[in-house]
Amino acid sequence: MSREQRGPNEKLGAVLALAGISNAGLARRVNDLGAQRGLTLRYDKTSVARWVSKGMVPQGAAPHLIAAAIGQKLGRPVPLHEIGLADADPAPEVGLAFPRDVGQAVKSATELYRLDLAGRRAGSGGIWQSLAGSFAVSAYATPASRWLITPADSSVAREASPAEGSGAPIKVGHSDVRKLREAAEDARRWDSKYGGGDWRSSMVPECLRVEAAPLLLGSYSDEVGRALFGASAELTRLAGWMAFDTGQQEAAQRYYIQALRLARAAADVPLGGYVLASMSLQATYRGFGDEGVDLAQAALERNRGLATARTMSFFRLVEARAHARAGDAQAAGAALKAAESWLERARPGDHDPSWLAFYSYDRFAADAAECYRDLKAPRQVRRFTEQALSQPTEEFVRSHGLRLLVGAVAELESGNLDAACAQGVRAVEVAGRISSARTTEYVRDLLHRLEPYGDEPRVVELRERARPLLMAPA
Repeated sequence: MSREQRGPNEKLGAVLALAGISNAGLARRVNDLGAQRGLTLRYDKTSVARWVSKGMVPQGAAPHLIAAAIGQKLGRPVPLHEIGLADADPAPEVGLAFPRDVGQAVKSATELYRLDLAGRRAGSGGIWQSLAGSFAVSAYATPASRWLITPADSSVAREASPAEGSGAPIKVGHSDVRKLREAAEDARRWDSKYGGGDWRSSMVPECLRVEAAPLLLGSYSDEVGRALFGASAELTRLAGWMAFDTGQQEAAQRYYIQALRLARAAADVPLGGYVLASMSLQATYRGFGDEGVDLAQAALERNRGLATARTMSFFRLVEARAHARAGDAQAAGAALKAAESWLERARPGDHDPSWLAFYSYDRFAADAAECYRDLKAPRQVRRFTEQALSQPTEEFVRSHGLRLLVGAVAELESGNLDAACAQGVRAVEVAGRISSARTTEYVRDLLHRLEPYGDEPRVVELRERARPLLMAPA
């Protein structure tokens, strides 16, 4: 469906020429991006010609997919107004700003909280499409550089005005902050056990909107404010992580940017580093290894002499993941060695942050296995996967499934089809108990690698077992 504008869309034509994308090429890119999001689109070169020459405006998510397709070619975010489709945008680019001013930071975060991960504006029935299709790793450049320059705000005390909300402003105390931290602890447990798409995990955006936003807009001292910003940053990063796990990369990016800004207001440098590490993992997962290295190294640089040994180990591990995706075996190996060394220095009495409770040697081994998978070293993958799978899995069900899938790929690349299929069957059983688009993608990757053996009974059985998982709605 399209609606007509007045006259040609000269802006779209000019940007297409700048990007060097043909009408057919843009149609193909938009259709492919739509397919990644579960949309069946059938645009062709004639459709694009109508958008350009007649000013037709495609409806639904299409304008944002057009912007994303062009942005991928140009290597930067492309706002809708640049391509003459701003009228199709029901909301601004919420969540991408990293304001220097604390007051503006509160405004930026609370605006994002009013939007849920399904893309609907809170309090209305209309579908909000701005989070569809506009992920660009370059959007992390300004937040990372501003955080590196100033990782802590000088003062965050706030005196709210009655005009800012309905009723009297909230006077925030430490008990309010404790509730947010408890919510974050609960959400972390549910996410690890059931995946980012579980209904319990999906309550995090609602908690941000209903609980955190009114507090951030309330009155608080500098001391309470720091704690409030820290708790809100943790919850916001969690919302981003869950969006990432469920395949909503654009929403995740916006949550991560706001989490980093809130961590700066909290003057919590390790937490800011943790957010940057999350950004790095997302960039790496999306295939931007070099940018992933930059983000991980930013976290490391600011935390020297501040973060605990376990925290530094995790940051070096994330750096190793990015190096491996970029194909730099030497740098990946050095980062893994440093991560293991830092982990060996960790002691039970260290004051590790609560958000790092998941990280132990088995998590190190699991990520090391993924590094060596990307570097095509199956023997090392098998060695580290065995170590990663040696630990109990009740609390980290999703991680267990991912480890099985990585191990299955290693077995296949080592020529052990039986072992690969056996681990694949176990992984599919685990994946069926959680809601994680990321895990499902790993299953798809394994089945794709098994295509040359498609007639083998063991492969046929695995494919049949995986069918309900792959056909389930996203």
